[in-house]
Amino acid sequence: MSGASDTLARQIAGAKDLSSVVRSMKALAASSIAQYERAVESLHEYTRTVELALSLCLRESGTTQQAAMKPRRGTTRGAIIFGSDQGLVGRFNESLMEFAASALNALPGGTQHVWVIGERMQQTAADSRLPSPITLPVPHSVNAIPPLVSQIIIAAAGARAQNEMEEIHVFNNRPTGNAGYEPYSKRILPLDALWQRDLALLPWPDTAAPQVLGSTAHAIESLISEHLFILLFQACAQSLAAENASRLAAMQQAEDNIAKILDDLNRKFHRIRQQSIDEALFDVVTGYESLTQSGR
Repeated sequence: MSGASDTLARQIAGAKDLSSVVRSMKALAASSIAQYERAVESLHEYTRTVELALSLCLRESGTTQQAAMKPRRGTTRGAIIFGSDQGLVGRFNESLMEFAASALNALPGGTQHVWVIGERMQQTAADSRLPSPITLPVPHSVNAIPPLVSQIIIAAAGARAQNEMEEIHVFNNRPTGNAGYEPYSKRILPLDALWQRDLALLPWPDTAAPQVLGSTAHAIESLISEHLFILLFQACAQSLAAENASRLAAMQQAEDNIAKILDDLNRKFHRIRQQSIDEALFDVVTGYESLTQSGR
């Protein structure tokens, strides 16, 4: 009986230690979600500034930059898919890859280039019908997002310069309420014609609009690069927030399971201890009765 109670005591101690680790991971995931959500919110003013500058340049040019924004060949495209490097995220990578592969395979033409962010997403890409991807590491802080985005933009620009890719689609998970997430996709190139037209009509917030120095076409090209940077930064930050939301949900489920296991172990431990006490009392009573009968 003593051996069984000792085993249960060790199991209870181990479950309590595991519960402490899970609580720490929950706190870290919740903190990370807030960090990446603040990073997305911080881009709002900068996004507004870039859009105002683009609006001014488009009005001065008189037309949208069709050569820079419209595909020369509509049959080739590239895909950027944001996944994870770490586990404990459920079907975070699998569900997004299924969503991306279904969307890309439904489009006319073919997918020439695929960039996946995260080793676990690379593993799921092998099961899809997409081309062999280029894998990039997942940034683990807000400060690590800009270098990754710049690397993607440079690689995509090289492929477009060689006429190997005319469309670029981005796929990422984005957080929803109650620590959930959903797959999301956006075509970032070519820029939407309706968006360009609405942007050209955007009023300047002051009475005196600035003038573009130098080539308007060059200014538009630079602003489009900044716009792409914003879109990719948002996609990456949203993916990281969704990843931590998924991990938070997984840790909450693990915490609930550990609580149930602890409750079951404690009941077994108390039952065994009660049995041990009952046996000890029975031995005392039996011994007392034996001594009493011997004295008589």
